[in-house]
Amino acid sequence: PTAEKADAAVEALAKAALQTDANDTIYQYEASTDYNPSPMLEKIQAPLFAVNSADDEINPPELGILEREIKRVKRGRYILIPLSGQTRGHQTYNRAVVWKNHLLELLHLSEARSGPAASRN
Repeated sequence: PTAEKADAAVEALAKAALQTDANDTIYQYEASTDYNPSPMLEKIQAPLFAVNSADDEINPPELGILEREIKRVKRGRYILIPLSGQTRGHQTYNRAVVWKNHLLELLHLSEARSGPAASRN
């Protein structure tokens, strides 16, 4: 990127921040502080991919939480996206180019499960 593009990006972020209610950000963080899906994981029947990036600063893979807990999901799989020039920490979830192949696989697995044979069960 050029200096002009970098300046434009910073200006756009600053403008967006001024138009955002700070309380909304606080509510978003507070909503996740007591969220605990652990007690219900065994009830999940659908295929589930728990995707994280190696540089995620919000849910650091070093804690091993996703890797440990996904084992309790019958059709679950843990996927760690390696650090690369494409990852952006927690914001990697905004970059479909990094994880879209995993999504396509998940959709394929889900489609196979929900076909005519599945509807008879």
